[in-house]
This record gives sequence, C-alpha cells and structure tokens, in this order.
Amino acid sequence: MSKNKLDKILTISGKTGLFQLMAQTRTGVIAISLLDQKKMVTNMGQQINVLSEIRVFGIKEELPLEDVFEKMFQLEKGKAARVKPKASKEELESYFFEVFQDYDEDRVYASDIKKIIQWYNLLLQSKLLNFELPGKENSSPSSEEA
Repeated sequence: MSKNKLDKILTISGKTGLFQLMAQTRTGVIAISLLDQKKMVTNMGQQINVLSEIRVFGIKEELPLEDVFEKMFQLEKGKAARVKPKASKEELESYFFEVFQDYDEDRVYASDIKKIIQWYNLLLQSKLLNFELPGKENSSPSSEEA
C-alpha cells in the first residue's frame, strides 16, 4: 500500500518540519529538510520518528498516519488543508473530526492535529503524497449520463 514514501520521511526532535532520510550513519542519520532542502546530520541524542510508523489514537483502534493523510487528501480533493495549523483549538478539532470521526479526543490534542495538518501540507507541497481521488482514471466507464 505504501505508494507514498513515508518510510523515508522523519521527524527529528528539536527540529521544525519533516526530513527525508538520505543515509544512516553509525551514530544517527543524514537527512534533508523538506522545508529548506538543507542537509543535516543527527546524533544518538536526538529522537527520530519515521512517519510510516506513527499511529493516531482512535476510540476503537489506532489509525496509521498515512491513512489519516489519505482521508485528508480525499476530503480536500488533493488540495492543501482548508484549516490553517494556527487555527483555534475548536476549529482544529472540528476539522479533524471530519477527517477521522473515530479519533480519541482525550488522547489526540490540538497540538497533534496542528502538526498533522502542517505535515500533510508539507508532504503535499513536496509531492510525496500519491493517493488516488475517487472518480479519477480508475472508474470512468459510466460516461453514459443522459
């Protein structure tokens, strides 16, 4: 399923934005910022998370972050999120409820939603999200609308 390269996209503690993994070293990784294309080398003291391994708490089950991004992509019809990351807590939660109706409001905070929106927009802008929109290419035999 991973048409998107989220297994090569990282978050690095203490650093803003997302990074693309270039190489692993004995003590960390070499990565390039998706924000400004600057190369950086991490050390063992920095926490690194791979986007493909992040899950969002749901009431019934956790949802992989990639699935949340796909729901956002479908909702926004392939465009950037209509809610700004700096929106109010209420706007962020209302938007996220549209994306993932079953998210756990007690364990997913407005700050998490803000980050998810920022990441989604950055990945979209970097052309790293490759989801299909319904009705595009794969199913158009029903063009007999009379």
